[in-house]
Amino acid sequence: MNQPLAETLTHLRVGNQSFLITFYQENRDLFARWARRQHQLEPPAAHELLRTVLVEFYDQVADGRLTKLPPDLRAHVYGMAVQELQTARPATEVLPAAEAGRRRRLLGLFGQLSSDCQQVLMFFYFRGYNFEKVAGKMGFANATVARLQKANCLRRLYELSLKDSA
Repeated sequence: MNQPLAETLTHLRVGNQSFLITFYQENRDLFARWARRQHQLEPPAAHELLRTVLVEFYDQVADGRLTKLPPDLRAHVYGMAVQELQTARPATEVLPAAEAGRRRRLLGLFGQLSSDCQQVLMFFYFRGYNFEKVAGKMGFANATVARLQKANCLRRLYELSLKDSA
C-alpha cells in the first residue's frame, strides 16, 4: 500500500483491484475484531460486510463518485460499514395490516417481472444508482436507454397491478 494515491485511483479506475485485495487481506482480522466489539458481528459476517463495503468503494471510484482517496482509508471504510449496517437493519416497527398486505402484493407482482426489469428497478430504487450507472451495470448504450427501460418496467408493473386488482 505504499504506491502513490493518484496511481492507486488510476489502477482502480481501469479495473486493477490488487490494492483492494491487499487492503482486505491486511485489515480483515482487525475489522472483524472491531465489528464484534462495536456491532456484535461474528467474523464470517464481518468479513462479508468488509467485502461488500470494498465493492461499494470500488464502484464509487470506478464511476467517478470518489475522485480522491480519503486521508484515512481505514476510517472511511469503517464509516461505510456503519452506514451499511444502519441501512440493512430491519425496521422494528410493525406495519399496519393493510400496508403489509399491499407490500406483499407488490412483491408478488414484482416477482412476475422479467429478471432484467427487476434488476433495473432494484438498481434505481433500492441502490440509488443514477441512470448512467444503471446503464453501465446493465450494459445499455447510455443513460437515456436506462431511463426508458425503467419507465417500461414501471409500466409493466402498473399493468400487472391493474390485472391483479380486476
